[in-house]
Amino acid sequence: MRILIVDDEPPMHDSYRRSFAGPRSSDGSALDAMAAELFGDDLDNSVADAPAFALTYCEQGLEAIAAVEQALADADPFAVAFIDVRMPPGIDGRETAKRIRALDPDVNIVIVTGFSDFSPVEISKVAGPADKIFYIAKPFEVAEILQTATALAQRWRNDCDLATARNLLAAQVVQLEEQAAELAANESRALHMATHDSLTDAPNRLAFLRALAARTRDDGLFATVMIDLDRFKLVNDTLGHLAGDALIREICVILNRSTPDGALVARLGGDEFGVLFETAGEAAAVMACELIVAACSVSLQVFGSSVQGGASAGLVVTPGGQGRDPVDVMRRSDLALNDAKRGGRGIVRVFDESMDEGIRFRRRVESGLSQAIAKGELSLAYQPIVSRDAIDVVGFEALVRWNTQEYGLMSPATFIPIAEESNLIHELGDWVLGQALDVLQQWPGQYVSVNFSPRQFRRHNFVGHIMESVQRAGIAPARLQIEITETAIFDDAERAAETLYKLRQMGFRIALDDFGTGYSSLYNIRKFALDCLKIDKSFIDGMGRERESAAIVHSIIHLGRALGLGVIAEGVETEAQVQALRLAGASHMQGYFFSRPVNAERALEMARKGTVSGSDDVSTDDHRIRQTFGMRS
Repeated sequence: MRILIVDDEPPMHDSYRRSFAGPRSSDGSALDAMAAELFGDDLDNSVADAPAFALTYCEQGLEAIAAVEQALADADPFAVAFIDVRMPPGIDGRETAKRIRALDPDVNIVIVTGFSDFSPVEISKVAGPADKIFYIAKPFEVAEILQTATALAQRWRNDCDLATARNLLAAQVVQLEEQAAELAANESRALHMATHDSLTDAPNRLAFLRALAARTRDDGLFATVMIDLDRFKLVNDTLGHLAGDALIREICVILNRSTPDGALVARLGGDEFGVLFETAGEAAAVMACELIVAACSVSLQVFGSSVQGGASAGLVVTPGGQGRDPVDVMRRSDLALNDAKRGGRGIVRVFDESMDEGIRFRRRVESGLSQAIAKGELSLAYQPIVSRDAIDVVGFEALVRWNTQEYGLMSPATFIPIAEESNLIHELGDWVLGQALDVLQQWPGQYVSVNFSPRQFRRHNFVGHIMESVQRAGIAPARLQIEITETAIFDDAERAAETLYKLRQMGFRIALDDFGTGYSSLYNIRKFALDCLKIDKSFIDGMGRERESAAIVHSIIHLGRALGLGVIAEGVETEAQVQALRLAGASHMQGYFFSRPVNAERALEMARKGTVSGSDDVSTDDHRIRQTFGMRS
């Protein structure tokens, strides 16, 4: 390390040379003790172990300042500067220290003088800070100089190392901030892609359903309109699909221009559009729809050809504030549209109950569901969840099945929404949870994942009810994964956050189901206590066909990994999907590629073996799976 000596007396330079080259005096041990008290116990007390110093001697202050400038330019600065105070005829030590400090804030300065015109306080004011300026009286001891130089040089080295570490940490913080910004930008792009139509950039079906779900919770009448283009297939067949795309874009512009103020216009798919707007009543809504249909009935120029536009509309007017099922509202509007197309083109039809055989069907289902448990018509199937890098079964999702006397095996997608609209969901949910926990007792270590509907999640004392159930079954909370959708937590985010926090504190696993189809945002993920995200099957299905779906899947996996969450891909059915998801970094997968949902006996066999293989009655090809994962049979 480099030491700067500034003194106008050549004999003093000889004294410094002897100090750094000769043995210590008998007072060295006392000075060592003083240095240890000043600079810490890590100070090396051995002369033999003292660092090698490179000494630079200057007789005047200006010469010393030039030496400091040159050292900084060479990137080889001084660690310590010993400066005399009186150095006629040049500048004095106080001014020299001041200028050196201005050039190099890191150097340790030692004022060495027998008599000074300035007090230490005065020198410290111009050459401080106080912790980087020290004083030694002339005449000095050899050991005193060497000990001071050794201690301050080591301190200078520590300060340099600390500054380097701080700069590295600052650079890492900047990098993390840039990654966070990139993550947020990717999320924003992914959300836009997920909620907007790529052809028209209008909101898509998902965005329309979101808006409709939100509107059903607000008071006041609103109109939901399904619009379908007339003779659109003829345009595609005669002018080609590019012309059809151009026509759809033109009609989208017309709809946005002709709908009431504040209306939402969405492209639902193909040549079908949805419109949502506030209305004073059914008559006003019909008038607005007739204006929309009339605006679409115009001649348009498409790729140099004249095309006659036209549209039919189905309308349903709904009172808000009742939490109506948005899918059901759209279905009613769609029934009205079908009636309009059957009645001729270019007309508006309003929904009425006579159009809906489905309503009567729902009533029969609700009646049958209330007796299904007592009749023993319900059962559970279990679909295994496997790890990413092997075919190890880590858990099972419990799926309810209903084999009705009247309709045979009924899809949960049919009867669960009906149960959700009534209090039957609580009775059904309690039965599912109890059955799943009973089966779980026989498994060696896997967890069971149980779906809970929004109404169940908002149930009074939901946390206490779940805890009581696992305690009664003698099951550790960590072996129960609670699956909820974003809809379940969005209505009352504060209460949902508190509920999820309590569940996590008790040890339950929390999975956000159908991620990407609801109100997905970084805010939600950070706010709520979660363990993993489940990617909706619709995105997995579209990975090989749609660039948007693949981008969304990759974004969700990247987001989950960045936040330390597991990511389960649902609906995996092909080897190509498995390989793509493994490369993307999904932590777990489930789907028909591994196993269809199985009964409790088969699930127990899988759980005990820890693999999906081993039974002839299951369609899973064990050899095929092992080849996919690069494993020997």
